[in-house]
Amino acid sequence: MTAHTPARPRKKKSRRGKFLIITLIVLGVLLVAADFALAAAGEYQIAQRMREKLQLNEDPSVRINGFPFILQAVRGDYKHVEIDATGVPIKNEQSGVDLRDLDIHADLRHTRVELADLLAGNVSKATIDQVDGSIKIKALDLNRLANQVTPFDKLSIEPDNRVATRTPVTPAAPQTTAAIKLSGQTNVAGKAVTLTAYGQIALVSGAIQINVDDIELEDTSLKQIIPQLRQALAIKIDPGTLPFGATPTAVEVESGAFKLSGVITDVPLVQR
Repeated sequence: MTAHTPARPRKKKSRRGKFLIITLIVLGVLLVAADFALAAAGEYQIAQRMREKLQLNEDPSVRINGFPFILQAVRGDYKHVEIDATGVPIKNEQSGVDLRDLDIHADLRHTRVELADLLAGNVSKATIDQVDGSIKIKALDLNRLANQVTPFDKLSIEPDNRVATRTPVTPAAPQTTAAIKLSGQTNVAGKAVTLTAYGQIALVSGAIQINVDDIELEDTSLKQIIPQLRQALAIKIDPGTLPFGATPTAVEVESGAFKLSGVITDVPLVQR
């Protein structure tokens, strides 16, 4: 009988195959880690520039979307960069703008800058094809502005869902009015008054104008003060321009905030 000898070369090939797979996995992990590290470095530099441009007290949140980052970097074209900042104050003595709790959001479409310049913080030549900018004016600022006329407490902002289907909105057309519901308390002649107000906000020359149509009072015996309350809530809020100098062209109501948005094209990443 002839003894059968195991085919050892197959084991060697099997080991080599496993080693190659492990090597490829490790290289893949290292490349992904390097890609994320480069993206984080780019996000940091943009955050620094945005802090200066938007005059913020802290660095905003910056996210460079798209993977792999390195392909965008090689092209010098970052398709979508998101910037967010919360609790932002805006105060302008000349215009009278005094808002203290804004949320700012900007979508940068096709930010064009060489990787070496970006990582070095040299973005003086960087440009953006389009910026979709928005700000949110929250209930904290609304309460403070309303208190300049009549003292209100816990004034809340909500969409008026009763009229949500009355006016169809063309997707291509910016919405310049929106239905609102304001709820809260005030004090009239030493008496606490709980109310719910319904009306509209309208975009007028870049500012929000609140117009109240109906007011419901918890104490229906106080109907005589409704005209006074309606006048007190006719508030105009002018935030100035949006991020990157975009002009407000649309307005909407969210739970807890008014949102203004607009678009600007062909703008520098930083002031030149």
